[in-house]
Amino acid sequence: MHPTPAPTDWTVWITQLAPLAQQWTFLPALLLGIGLSASSGLRAFLPLFALAAAFRLHVFGIQPTGTFAWLASDLALAALAIATVVEIAGDKIPVVDHALDTVGTVVRPAAGALVAGAVLNGSDPTTGALLGLILGAPLALGVHGAKAGARGASTASTFGMANPFVSVLEDIVVLATIVAAFFVPALVPLLLAVAVWFVWKIYRSIRDRGPKKRRRRRQKRATAG
Repeated sequence: MHPTPAPTDWTVWITQLAPLAQQWTFLPALLLGIGLSASSGLRAFLPLFALAAAFRLHVFGIQPTGTFAWLASDLALAALAIATVVEIAGDKIPVVDHALDTVGTVVRPAAGALVAGAVLNGSDPTTGALLGLILGAPLALGVHGAKAGARGASTASTFGMANPFVSVLEDIVVLATIVAAFFVPALVPLLLAVAVWFVWKIYRSIRDRGPKKRRRRRQKRATAG
């Protein structure tokens, strides 16, 4: 008579791997929250609109709970769509873009906290809200600060003429980050690093252009004199 077999090892393995599986479920959500929060530093409402659309269409396996449930409503989707169009269009107009940046000092970190909290709420909206404040708001504020600095340098050196072109580049960066955050979350850190480098190069190019122009003017005056 054969002895009764011991419980199979696969049950033990499942128990041990369950926490790891939960971590891998959390990691894409974390990267999604980071990508959307960083995007909120450039455009407050476009990442929120994209997230609300994902909630409303029940895609990407994320759903809002508790205090974030309103994001899936038709009213929220319509309001965010209008706000997105107004923000993107207004950012192409000199002077208006600086007014949006001033208001954005408050609005964009709030949007970053909201998108991060809504994505990371899980089964506990309170935890999601805290993660939004700790992670989303500072990230959006940092990106907003870099944007405002680059826009100020552009205005000072080109009298605002380059601002609409810089704004279009920002739109492209935001769209690329949002798409990557939803479809390939693992690319978010790399994409953010490239975006930071690219914005810094633009900032330095715009910042250095003014002194170069002034030196050329002085040389022309000296030659003419």
